[in-house]
Amino acid sequence: MEKIAHAVINPLSSLNLLSQAEITAFTTARGELYDLYRRCALAILNTDSSKDDAAQIYADYSDFDVRLIPQPRGLRLELFNAPGQAFVDGRMIRGIQEHLFAALRDIVYTDMKMASGVAIDSADATNKVFRILRNATIVRPDLPPRMVVCWGGHAISREEYDYAKQVGYALGLRGMDIVTGCGIGAMKGPMKGAAVGHAKQQIKQGRYIGISEPGIIASESPNAIVNELVIMPDIEKRLEAFVRLAHAIVVFPGGVGTVEEVLYLFSILLHPDNAHSLPVVFAGPEDCADYFAQLEDFLVACLGEDVRRFYQVILGAPEEVGRAVRKAVKDQHVRRRRSQQAYYFNWELEITADLQEPFLPTHANMAALDLRPELPRHELAGQLRRAFSGLVAGNVKAFGIEQVRLHGPYQLHGEPRLLANIDRLLRLLVKQQRMKLGEGARDYRPCYQIAG
Repeated sequence: MEKIAHAVINPLSSLNLLSQAEITAFTTARGELYDLYRRCALAILNTDSSKDDAAQIYADYSDFDVRLIPQPRGLRLELFNAPGQAFVDGRMIRGIQEHLFAALRDIVYTDMKMASGVAIDSADATNKVFRILRNATIVRPDLPPRMVVCWGGHAISREEYDYAKQVGYALGLRGMDIVTGCGIGAMKGPMKGAAVGHAKQQIKQGRYIGISEPGIIASESPNAIVNELVIMPDIEKRLEAFVRLAHAIVVFPGGVGTVEEVLYLFSILLHPDNAHSLPVVFAGPEDCADYFAQLEDFLVACLGEDVRRFYQVILGAPEEVGRAVRKAVKDQHVRRRRSQQAYYFNWELEITADLQEPFLPTHANMAALDLRPELPRHELAGQLRRAFSGLVAGNVKAFGIEQVRLHGPYQLHGEPRLLANIDRLLRLLVKQQRMKLGEGARDYRPCYQIAG
């Protein structure tokens, strides 16, 4: 495990986003903010690492430190005992260098410009998401629709990774840009494939946007293809950023995190005020037919037969996925132009306040989830999303892992048939080794219990 004992890093361009007062506050008065940035910086320096255990990463680099050095024109970063893989011949890799300052930009902007407590209402929360993305220059009003959000697991087989890369290639040939959670596996594959497709089409400004949040970045460090990184303050704003940016969504096979994303999306699409839906494609190799069949069974059993109208399933045939997505994006372009809606941010989607409030996965909050089929479907989807969000935390986030260590597995209560459907899907994810990178079904220790 090579470490670089000392390095001084400069911004690659003029860093005019921080005032001297902000730099001073960050370096002297805000210990918790500094610690947040230190953890994010360590995750970024571990780009393309195969480790997804945040606690292990922090333990391996317990002597890592980062200091901000104020300068008349901005600041420098001074690093101590940084991961050696972030450097080539003693110089930091350019993309990682940019990501370090991007994370600093987002953390400081969110805290010092937007730390006004909880959102007043749903519109206020959405405005905060927009302002973070605008500050990071992610939203750009001068571009036609071409953002394809790709969701999927990081613990996937080589066959599934290659398939995701082939789909990305088909999308890149059609001029699509890629947005993912920025990690490896099904998040890296589409970006890597799209980069080749863009190169063949001589598209020199291809966008590979990674959207993360502090609680998960150590487990899903940015992959090497990401060229625009944004750190949202919590998982709810991260999820909203995905759907507000998307012109189409492709879902590859994944674990509890992918199911959480799907449930979040359907809690929006099922809302009666959302007449205009987002195009969604479930895509995977033909060997993933059982995965998608059981995912569909779960969605239909929990949310009703009508849920099928929101997506199509394509097995194999990456070119078909590319064509379907390109057509869907063109349709979005036409519809938004006719209705005079913004191309760069999907303002017209109704996202309710309960989907925007950060969910803290304590044992009490998990046990109190309202898992009853009598709820309106969009509300039930939101409750299920929170359940799976807690399972993500118990698997890979430092807070959730510590909660499970101290108090045992999370307890899920609810209507028996609904709980049985959840348990059936979770058992499939364990059997297919989708719960955590590098651990087989025999080694996985569930962070949950179906309590009934």
